[in-house]
Amino acid sequence: MSKKEMEEQIIANYQRDEQMMILIFAQWCINHDLNPAEIYQLAYPNQEPNIALQLALDLTVTKDEAGEIPDDTVLGVLSLFGNEELACFVTEEIAKRPQRER
Repeated sequence: MSKKEMEEQIIANYQRDEQMMILIFAQWCINHDLNPAEIYQLAYPNQEPNIALQLALDLTVTKDEAGEIPDDTVLGVLSLFGNEELACFVTEEIAKRPQRER
């Protein structure tokens, strides 16, 4: 594998993993009756609508069809990709839940 091919593979893997992170965030929001686009906009008010988030929303299912996504999982993947602002808003939403639901 050439250096260029390796770089392309690394970029493709990162983009695939980033898309998975966005899907996890979006599905977690759906599972908790939250609007992913609204939370994203709160975290990043100066950014244009996120195309990757819009694509991920097409892949989400209803919360009745979805498996549980633990809070730690969504926070972990957001942190892994440097989405600290978004993780702060997710943490705020978690804190709003009644104690028994956390």
